[in-house]
Amino acid sequence: MSAPSPDSARSALEALRLEISKAVVGQDAAVTGLVVALLCRGHVLLEGVPGVAKTLLVRTLAATLELGTKRLQFTPDLMPSDVTGSLIYDARTAEFSFQPGPVFTNLLLADEINRTPPKTQASLLEAMEERQVSVDGTPRALPDPFLVAATQNPIEYEGTYPLPEAQLDRFLLKLNLPLPSREDEIDVLTRHAEGFDPRDLDSAGVRAVAGPAELEAARAGVAQTSIAAEVTGYVVDICRATRESPSFMLGVSPRGATALLASARAWAWLTGRDYVIPDDIKSFALPTLRHRVQLRPEAEMEGVTADSVINSILAHVPVPR
Repeated sequence: MSAPSPDSARSALEALRLEISKAVVGQDAAVTGLVVALLCRGHVLLEGVPGVAKTLLVRTLAATLELGTKRLQFTPDLMPSDVTGSLIYDARTAEFSFQPGPVFTNLLLADEINRTPPKTQASLLEAMEERQVSVDGTPRALPDPFLVAATQNPIEYEGTYPLPEAQLDRFLLKLNLPLPSREDEIDVLTRHAEGFDPRDLDSAGVRAVAGPAELEAARAGVAQTSIAAEVTGYVVDICRATRESPSFMLGVSPRGATALLASARAWAWLTGRDYVIPDDIKSFALPTLRHRVQLRPEAEMEGVTADSVINSILAHVPVPR
């Protein structure tokens, strides 16, 4: 069987939204963000109050792409070996064998990642950056594709450990999942009244519409998407403006600028273009940059948000023509 072409892969990925909507109502922006992250080999931080379908969204995405998925509930007593795996002594062979942890999957749902101490949070850093884990000095490669979708609750602070800047910077995107509109919430309740079971995606009619082969073909298509020097300069100007903003004590690093360009490039390809335009940059500026900046305390006290400052920067940085 021949490998799919980039065009057929794009069509398959476009069908994802319709397929996921069989189980998840709304959250189109989050679906798009997760697909972009897969194309960029990035990771996603999902933020939203409990009950907005963060877990269901990741499970449904895995089902539509024929990818393996595991869910890991982060708790204060979770150890790094509970994430990566550990060496187990086998009495029959008198040798140690490696028992893989839940990180050895395609889509890892790291649920409530800010509920575990920094030592365990850090156990994900090597996996996210190097796509491998080292146990007892031996590196072990993770499967491809590999994506960490970490969730956190924005309003609950008791018993949580804020993610350090170094780890936040490893996430390609931070996606905010809002509460549904009145019409969407009515749709959710109607589905449940008619017998929808979020634990049984097959009964909801969710099927695989793409797979690893389509993802690989799509990545090849993204790699051919061109970027004009003026657009690259636009990205740099936006990121430099965050470093000079009086509202931020920490601006976007060069890694953040690279992430913004990569996200915009994937989005341009998904929308059917083989070149990036400034609107692509604007579309992904908030999800790519909002978690890479740090507000000054006085700005926070005045009710300023990272999103509002970034929007102001987008309004003032000259757009290339």
